[in-house]
Amino acid sequence: MAIIVLLSACGDVDNTASDISTRWYTTEQLAQGKVLFSDNCAACHGFNGEGAANWQNLDKNGFYPAPPINGSAHAWHHSLKVLLSTINAGGKPLGGSMPAFQNLLTVDEQRSVIAAFQDYWPDDTYAQWRVIDRR
Repeated sequence: MAIIVLLSACGDVDNTASDISTRWYTTEQLAQGKVLFSDNCAACHGFNGEGAANWQNLDKNGFYPAPPINGSAHAWHHSLKVLLSTINAGGKPLGGSMPAFQNLLTVDEQRSVIAAFQDYWPDDTYAQWRVIDRR
């Protein structure tokens, strides 16, 4: 009986881990997001979300260059709500030069852009983000 209880508890852990790593977006959102990312974000963030080489240092205009959003920097530490807020308001409140996209992209388009760059995130990084996003 104890073995059955232990095995069923292990099964619950595996289901939770699987649930956490499951991506929230659809293939349609991802496809749309890749086009929108290429058209609106890649010039600064890089075509693979790698960001500017010196993204942690102020540029000659006193702004921080575009950071990596491919899971290698800090973007994955922010909830979906914060990511949407940053896209809406732009990077200026954070010391960057990213324009605000509030009047340029719909909320659905912004979510698709997030799907596009989250698709670069390794599964373990994405799973950690899901925990942060659920708080």
